[in-house]
Amino acid sequence: MKAALCTSFNAPLEITDLPLAPPRAGEVAVTLAACAICHSDLHFIEGAWGGDLPAVYGHEAAGWVSGVGEGVADYRIGDPVLVTLIRACGTCQCCGDGRPVICEYPGDGLSPLSLSDGTPVVQGMKTGAFAERVTVHASQLAPLPRDMPMDVACLLACGVITGVGAVFNTAAMPAGASAVVIGTGGVGLNAIQGARIAGARRIIAMDVAPEKLEAAEAFGATDGVLATDADARKQVKKLTGGRGADYVFVTVGAVIAYEQALTLTAPGGAIIMAGMTGSEDFMRLNPMMVAYQEQRLIGSKMGGTVLRRDIPRLIELYQQGRLMLDELISNRYPLERINDAIADTAKGGTRRNVILFDAFEAGP
Repeated sequence: MKAALCTSFNAPLEITDLPLAPPRAGEVAVTLAACAICHSDLHFIEGAWGGDLPAVYGHEAAGWVSGVGEGVADYRIGDPVLVTLIRACGTCQCCGDGRPVICEYPGDGLSPLSLSDGTPVVQGMKTGAFAERVTVHASQLAPLPRDMPMDVACLLACGVITGVGAVFNTAAMPAGASAVVIGTGGVGLNAIQGARIAGARRIIAMDVAPEKLEAAEAFGATDGVLATDADARKQVKKLTGGRGADYVFVTVGAVIAYEQALTLTAPGGAIIMAGMTGSEDFMRLNPMMVAYQEQRLIGSKMGGTVLRRDIPRLIELYQQGRLMLDELISNRYPLERINDAIADTAKGGTRRNVILFDAFEAGP
């Protein structure tokens, strides 16, 4: 199969032919139609999160089941499926508590990928979806409607569930609350529309780019504040009756955004930490003030998603016209132009760039 291989950090990916092992017990092979590019992929490609090479990244995909391993009863060949990085054992305490995104035993680490000479290739984020096919654990899949476009469906695998899930699951934000969303990229726009669906009375979008604030209004933001404005904090306070926001969602991986969030949160409010910084990045905070105001800092990985619970709900919201997905796609590229798609994503102005594989047109 063709795959985009990372052989050196911070260098273009190489389109090459790689062998892919068939599914083992509990695994499923999927022929991919589409895979979106996430900023997490960029962090790995740049080497910001370390890791071994060579590797195939990509984790936000959709396609059709093309092989089923022993013991898999939920999927059959030809089934349309979402492919995610959420791999869960189903038996550890975190899984039992309904938090599979932080499963304690997510697999043996064996990769189905290799070079033609047998050299192991890292399966990035246990997915490796910058390729025509993947072999993943069955827990990483969710069924899709047969009539749902694959380029739209793949967005549900990461950016949508991370943003909407931060509102629905992590924050469990009640109707009538006020929210600030820092960063209006793919995840931020989904946090905004999640807050809209949840019934927030005020949704304040913050970003460094004025044009992105305008776009945020289409997804449900009631107000926009430039994060670089000297009086940004005063603007947020004024918009929230002098209190600050009940919930501040940080969806961009920047320390400065987290430190700014501390100044925008109301007493008793919460900062939902969804943006992934580099592994060596640290923020400053005043513990006394956080304690004094009973504020909460809550980590949010993949929006606390439970695939079998949340994906059907999001699909239904999309079908009802309440969840915007088509509007999230900025551009579509063939696999051969993945480096162009990555460069465009790195500029910071895109929502989601999507890689389309040959199967997108050919079907299952």
